[in-house]
Amino acid sequence: MSFVDTLRQWDEAVTCADSEDLSEALRIFLSIQEPNSKICFDIGCLHLLNQEWDAAEKAFDCSIRKDEHLAIAFFQRGITSYKKKRYEESLADFQRAFKALRGNQLIDYKALGLRYILYACEVLHNMALAEAQLGDWQKAQQNLAKALDYKTEAKLSVIDRALQSVLKQKLFKLVEFPSKLLFKPNKNYVAELEKKDYLGKAKVVASVVPQDDFSGFAPLQPQIVDGPVSPKEPEVLRVLEGEPHTVLFEFIPETSDELAVVPGNIVFVLQKGADNWAYVVFNERRGLVPYNYLERLEITLASKQDKGTTEPPNREPPTRPERIQGLTPGENSSGNAQPREGQPKDNMCVVKVHFTFNFTVSVPRGSSYAVLIGKISEKLELPATAITLSLDASGQRHIDANTAMEDVWSRVRDGHVALWCNTKEQSDEQPQNEIHMVALHTYESPNPEDLNFQQGDTITLLSRVNQDWLEGRCSGNTGIFPAAFVEEVPMNGQ
Repeated sequence: MSFVDTLRQWDEAVTCADSEDLSEALRIFLSIQEPNSKICFDIGCLHLLNQEWDAAEKAFDCSIRKDEHLAIAFFQRGITSYKKKRYEESLADFQRAFKALRGNQLIDYKALGLRYILYACEVLHNMALAEAQLGDWQKAQQNLAKALDYKTEAKLSVIDRALQSVLKQKLFKLVEFPSKLLFKPNKNYVAELEKKDYLGKAKVVASVVPQDDFSGFAPLQPQIVDGPVSPKEPEVLRVLEGEPHTVLFEFIPETSDELAVVPGNIVFVLQKGADNWAYVVFNERRGLVPYNYLERLEITLASKQDKGTTEPPNREPPTRPERIQGLTPGENSSGNAQPREGQPKDNMCVVKVHFTFNFTVSVPRGSSYAVLIGKISEKLELPATAITLSLDASGQRHIDANTAMEDVWSRVRDGHVALWCNTKEQSDEQPQNEIHMVALHTYESPNPEDLNFQQGDTITLLSRVNQDWLEGRCSGNTGIFPAAFVEEVPMNGQ
């Protein structure tokens, strides 16, 4: 079967699937003699919709054989094995899918014809569920803690709910791929399948000259007296979005909504704010640039002729203007630009809180202790009186209502600061005399909040997180670790 025939059948099958005729779509897919990895994946998805587990597994096997780097195929085969209650095989496939992500937070398959984003945190979520089904709650909790490092804002609640379920040793819901989504062939290739008449049909053209009865060939004659001397300006120059400007000085952004440009770049100003900042587009990227770094450019056909490249000016750039309010394409009725959704203001600070799990809150920089503890207590759903904060992991540098908050905000770097959080119930469990533990096994974890140690190391107990996890200090490092990996050293044995 030729590539054109395969492409045509692939497109027909996807069209049937889009119109909910899944049986016809599957029949067309199965008639393709030499399916590629994407077509095999589509076949597996349709079998999965029909709950034909064995057929779906064989199709995903075929997809993986043809493309061993297709992470989404491993993910789907892992879901199939989970449906068949073969949890060890399911766990292995989820692990292969995570490995195929190669440390990336996500893979967007849109460029390959599949409108789906595979998130690393969801793969780790399903790994943890398979381990929970196998009774390994400790590894399930480790994978969910690892998922927090890969999470996105949209997936945060899913991971948090799963972590709470694991702490109670309860199962949670599997994250599934919507099997009605299929790989589609390249639309440009599909467009070439249609027959085209490049010559076209003959057309009768009437003369614009009155009483013109000449039937032969002659040069085209001008029909307008005293017409324009210069050529007409190209229409493409009229449809460019924004006003063209030349960049005079190099601009290095300091916030995520600003745009880096260098002298000689041509940008198009979409909006200009009252604070002397301009919202521009350059190479399909949009952002803020100081307007006094720009010079208006008149683009005409004459300006392009007999002109070389303009040299950048040899003078110092002007002072960076103050940001009054973030400028975006949308403005309110008063003409002031509204900040983009999800974009923190310049005076906001992101506080990363180390707890049993890590989380973040945003508060205005310079806030009082009451505002800070209020945000954290709201996040943890605990009263503020039950929470203690500190500037270090050892808990020695406490933060309370008597703390000079200038010390806290002086630690802010790039709009972020880290704090450590504990509950008073956990603090009350710590005895007055230090308790020492000895490591029965080596514990190594990639999570930054975990404490790594070797077999035989001595660990000082700081607090008890819960019945399965402890917090301690070893070799100058502080973190949490599994309680099953250590045992307490008797007082007379020290």
